[in-house]
Amino acid sequence: MSGAQLALGVLLRDDARWANFHGERNATAMSLIRGACGSDGHPLVVICGDEDTGKSHLLQAACHDYEQSGRSAVCFSLAELEELGPQALSGVEAMDLVALDDVHLVIGQPDWEEALFHLYNRARDLGHQVMITLDNTPSAQSFGLADLRSRFQEGLLVQLGTYRDDDRVTILQARAEQRGLVLSDEVAGFIMRRSSRRLGTLLSVLDQLDENSLRAQRRLTIPFVKSVMGW
Repeated sequence: MSGAQLALGVLLRDDARWANFHGERNATAMSLIRGACGSDGHPLVVICGDEDTGKSHLLQAACHDYEQSGRSAVCFSLAELEELGPQALSGVEAMDLVALDDVHLVIGQPDWEEALFHLYNRARDLGHQVMITLDNTPSAQSFGLADLRSRFQEGLLVQLGTYRDDDRVTILQARAEQRGLVLSDEVAGFIMRRSSRRLGTLLSVLDQLDENSLRAQRRLTIPFVKSVMGW
């Protein structure tokens, strides 16, 4: 695998780990993926769910798991890789774990489907593992290549559910605590009422509050949140 390909890989977030995957909604799904991580019995793991379910977090957590045990892993975002063409995947099966995020973006494109089919076969023959994320189950995808649909349907399928509001609050408060911030139920509830409930947006709000709290040496109160966010 070339240095250029490694540079194309997703830079793993340090907080995208098993221990930081909070909320009861997908706890069982996380346990399934963690148990399958590195397992010879699961050469392919297919993680399905909507945009706001934590698929990317779990994919990166698996990569961290591999690296901590001295094995190689690489994570690619198909959203970023798509414009480079399927040749960008050439040789990546050399990694012990190949993690591919948002694979549904290239389903229906013949060249990409062919490349994914052969990549999985080569990785499996080497005894390596492939993990992918999709926005829906393989049976609901519009494949052009029947053999690829068959391969994906053979994988361990893990379905994620959309977070409930109490899960989102739990995740926000846990992330705040990791940063040394105290996010009370009252302030968390205020943020939930004023912000988009998408988890990515909520975490972006927390980023802004963290930065401004550090600069101003202020606690997270509703007046402070209002002033920072312009609410």
